[in-house]
Parts: sequence; structure tokens; C-alpha cells
Amino acid sequence: QVQLVESGGGLVQAGGSLRLSCVASRTIFSMIEMGWYRQAPGKRRELVAVISRGGTRNAADSVRGRFTISTDNFKNAVFLQMNSLKPEDTAVYYCNFLDSSASYWGQGTQVTVSS
Repeated sequence: QVQLVESGGGLVQAGGSLRLSCVASRTIFSMIEMGWYRQAPGKRRELVAVISRGGTRNAADSVRGRFTISTDNFKNAVFLQMNSLKPEDTAVYYCNFLDSSASYWGQGTQVTVSS
């Protein structure tokens, strides 16, 4: 089992920035992939950005160039730096930890971008 604790969401104006954090209860060296997904009201959950154990990054086209994913192996944490936020980025953001046996989700953190 892995517990994930997210923080950093909030309300921001368009063009602003936020930094999301997710701390895992287990070493992230055991993960295959870790990252962020989001779900807006009435929409399906979608990938935002993920990073593999080897450091390979993948991000949605809609956030590439604005959002950056990074990790801190000593803190067992993954971060999402979000710049130039747009109203369409409004959603609940979920942290995900994928290992060889299961996929784990955090409780979600709300990000709201006002126009």
C-alpha cells in the first residue's frame, strides 16, 4: 500500500502560478511511474504529466511548456509547477503512484483559475 498526500491547490487568477506537491508513504524508487492527472466537472480524468523511475517525462499537449514535473527522491515527493495558468486548467488534480502491483491515487486537490 502507498498513501499519497497532496497539497498546493487553490484559487489563482489567469496567468498566475501554483505548485502542487505529493508526498508518498513509500520510497519513490519503487515506482514505475508517478505523476499528476486531473478531472474537471463533467469530464473524464486525464493525464497532466508523469515521470518514470528513469526520469522520462510525459505531458499533455495542453500543458506542455507551462507545467513542469519534478521529483525529490529523498522526500519521496513529486511536484507539479504550473505557470501561465488558464481557466481551462480548473480541475481536481490527483497524484498517482504506479508500481509493479497496483496504481495508487491521492485524495485530490482543487485548482481553480479565474478569468
